[in-house]
Amino acid sequence: MSYTVFTDACSNLPGSLIQRFDIHALPCSYLMDGEQGVYEGNIDAFDSHDYYEKLRNGSEMKTSLLNSQLFLDHFRPELEKGLDVVYVGLSSGVSGTLQAAQIASNMLADEYPNRTVRVIDSLGAALGPGLLTCRAAELREEGKTANEAGDILDIEVSKLLQFFTVADLNFLKRTGRVSGPTAAIGTVLNIKPLLWGDPTGHIVAYSKCRGRQKAIDAIVEQYRTKVVDPQNQRIGITHGDCLEEAELLAKRVCEIAQPKEIIIVPHEPFTGAHVGPGMLALFFFGEERK
Repeated sequence: MSYTVFTDACSNLPGSLIQRFDIHALPCSYLMDGEQGVYEGNIDAFDSHDYYEKLRNGSEMKTSLLNSQLFLDHFRPELEKGLDVVYVGLSSGVSGTLQAAQIASNMLADEYPNRTVRVIDSLGAALGPGLLTCRAAELREEGKTANEAGDILDIEVSKLLQFFTVADLNFLKRTGRVSGPTAAIGTVLNIKPLLWGDPTGHIVAYSKCRGRQKAIDAIVEQYRTKVVDPQNQRIGITHGDCLEEAELLAKRVCEIAQPKEIIIVPHEPFTGAHVGPGMLALFFFGEERK
């Protein structure tokens, strides 16, 4: 094994994939109504119904960034073993965690000049970095070095598409994704935005739809028109406690073009706090983001 694959808990991966690919997921801490919690990164162990129900009832969620010391503490033992490191992280467009990883990488480059630490900006959230982390592990199985894998992942980042919609605009309002007046008008008019991770890794509106069903239709249409080589890729769906809709989305996607593998999981708690209950997202590789 030429390198160790790292990601953080925000990658939204199920335990089966973490175990299958020997992925090291770094834990993330948070406060829910003032109480400290830690999410270890296995989405199977996350009680999504309880979490999103608390958000529905007005609970306040505060997240904290991973700091450089955490990365140093986890990366250094692997380098001591003579292994390199590939870390795939949450988009720099929505979090400062990637910067902390890069600072740690720069520090370790001085300590271990013969080793490599590649930090990959996924320019995405949830299963965005999750799918890229799985690719990092697959490239390792193919015999790629850390630098070779990093170069390939840097290219694939631009082809990873992430489209989603939300049920309640007020969660986006709280984090500044939409203004107060826009959220109020959108709620009255039943406007459901189709959002995506843009080429710079920011979450922005792609289009506006009247009603939930049309927003989901719009996600399906993005897959229909943009997916590339689906039979050889793993795609993902995350949901904010709306499993039935997620399963229907998966069925519609598979009717268009059956992927090699499809993952359906609850949306992780960190970015989940910003999009709220009822969010529904699709992640797949396709045309370059532009």
